[in-house]
Amino acid sequence: MKCFDKNCLLTVFCVLTMFFLCSCGYNIGARGMAHPQLKTIAVGEVQNNTIEPLAAGILRMQLAEAVQRDGAMKLKHIGESDCIVYAKVTNVTTATSRTVSYDNQRTYYPAEFSVSVTVEYKIIVPGRGTPVSQGTAAGSANYTYLGDPNPSRISALKQACYRASESIVQSVTEGF
Repeated sequence: MKCFDKNCLLTVFCVLTMFFLCSCGYNIGARGMAHPQLKTIAVGEVQNNTIEPLAAGILRMQLAEAVQRDGAMKLKHIGESDCIVYAKVTNVTTATSRTVSYDNQRTYYPAEFSVSVTVEYKIIVPGRGTPVSQGTAAGSANYTYLGDPNPSRISALKQACYRASESIVQSVTEGF
């Protein structure tokens, strides 16, 4: 006695195929909570109010990457987008996050540093006077170095800016 014959397997396959092709239509993931009228976004001007020379350029690049990685909205040029995000880097801080003592005395040397970034942002729909969303986002990252500290610090600054960018993008896509 056979449990399954060819006709039974073909019927099960067809039913499962139809189920997956005609499913309910709920969005699980990217566009699930996004505002239905805002489908595209542009990264506008990013100002730098700090003494860190690379902060604005890195934040703008990381904002674009965070929008693309989130997937809820498409990244477009300013003239083609439904909304524009403007940002201002207000604070970049480097601090010692962990110290060690090498000489068993009371002399401590930094073993790990942290970079923190604070960003003010606003999202504007072209033609409207008031921002759709605005606020402050922050990000931080740790780094160590052996020789030249600058490459490690720039990498940590990129990570901190990306974490702040993720907060900004989430406020746009999930803040409505």
